[in-house]
Amino acid sequence: MSGDDDALYVLTAVLLTPAQFPGALGDDYPAACAALDLRPVTRGYGLVLGQDGNGARWTVVTRDTALVALAIATWDCGLPYDLSPGERDIIDSLPGWPLALAVAAPGLPEPHDPPEEEGGRPPLTPPDTERWGPAQRRLGADEVALQWRTWRAQVDDAKDFAAPGEGDGHPAVRRVLAEAEAYTDDPPPPGRIRSSYAEGGARSLRVDGPGWSMVARTDDIAFVLLDEEPGEVLPIGRGPELPALLEALDKLAVRLD
Repeated sequence: MSGDDDALYVLTAVLLTPAQFPGALGDDYPAACAALDLRPVTRGYGLVLGQDGNGARWTVVTRDTALVALAIATWDCGLPYDLSPGERDIIDSLPGWPLALAVAAPGLPEPHDPPEEEGGRPPLTPPDTERWGPAQRRLGADEVALQWRTWRAQVDDAKDFAAPGEGDGHPAVRRVLAEAEAYTDDPPPPGRIRSSYAEGGARSLRVDGPGWSMVARTDDIAFVLLDEEPGEVLPIGRGPELPALLEALDKLAVRLD
């Protein structure tokens, strides 16, 4: 950004760290960084999305993840917070937004991409989530994790499971479980397995792989979403094998807390 209109009117911010990153951008932390041409450094980044004085979309990348986390937590509590990353912590200002936003800064023109500079990078654009695919599958898994109780209440423990060993099972679910099991012998890139707090001393797991996403609680069942099954959320019963697998995955996970 340059000129008199280079002030950024902040609309939102997200973390891009091994433990927490926009699922729409990739199956793991390095993949999410690659979508923005960023190096997957251990400390991660904060992404600040806003508009300049002309209304153009910009994404400011900062190394001050603590500041961004504080702003997000404050906003989540319904309180105002003036997020202004320090100049020395700003790594880059990227044209466009990597995520879709339904808001705009008041008093400014409608959000639009800034003019492309000769030899510059094209503006960032959100992944296409209009049709079912990897980005929408990951967003769906994020929603299942967020609304766990609602999804769990829809499962009839007596008949709804797609897990091997219960009826004929589901071939794709067998593949997912086998690939998840393989992670215990050959750990995947950071962020493919993430663990966060859940009620009752359990952990909530988010696990991703080629064409699939899993959401699970270490004391309960799991749900799987597949690229090949648009819109479907398949529950996996605990059975004799799932508890040990989930515990093993939790030990490998990047922990959010």
